[in-house]
Amino acid sequence: MAPTYRDRLRAEGLVLAAAGVAGSAVVLAATSQSRRWPLHSAAQLALGAALVATVGRRKLRQEMDAAVELQPGAEGGGDPTPLWRVPLPPAALALLAASSTLSADRGPRFRGQPLAGWDAVLRATAATALAGIAQALLFEREVAQAETIQGRTYYRIAGSGPFAGTQLGYTRRG
Repeated sequence: MAPTYRDRLRAEGLVLAAAGVAGSAVVLAATSQSRRWPLHSAAQLALGAALVATVGRRKLRQEMDAAVELQPGAEGGGDPTPLWRVPLPPAALALLAASSTLSADRGPRFRGQPLAGWDAVLRATAATALAGIAQALLFEREVAQAETIQGRTYYRIAGSGPFAGTQLGYTRRG
């Protein structure tokens, strides 16, 4: 039996959230520069959370609206992302931010401090945690509500990917 889209949202979101929390804890413990400009970081994370809650939910609804009907038993494998792969893109983002931090002495400055810094890495890891929490809790609940109202069960189908987006199919509940 293929994992439902809700199952995958929950599992992948929790892995993403755990990776973001772990990365944030490491960055906070490893360098004091990650704690500079806390209001700036909080404002950026609040903006990111607002975008996830609005644009992310809109995109999710579009994906559900575009879902194709599947015959019972033809759900396929659910096209899940292996859970070990989930934290790789945010880790790459954190490494990119860290690499800009390492060359920050040559870059632009604000009030005498380089703009690039470990605080940017912290924002990247914290944003990863927020995205995972949104996926595991907010988006999963949105799909659950739609399934209840529409009498459907959603599945991720072949063709889904980081650049193609999520392709969904559904079966009707009997």
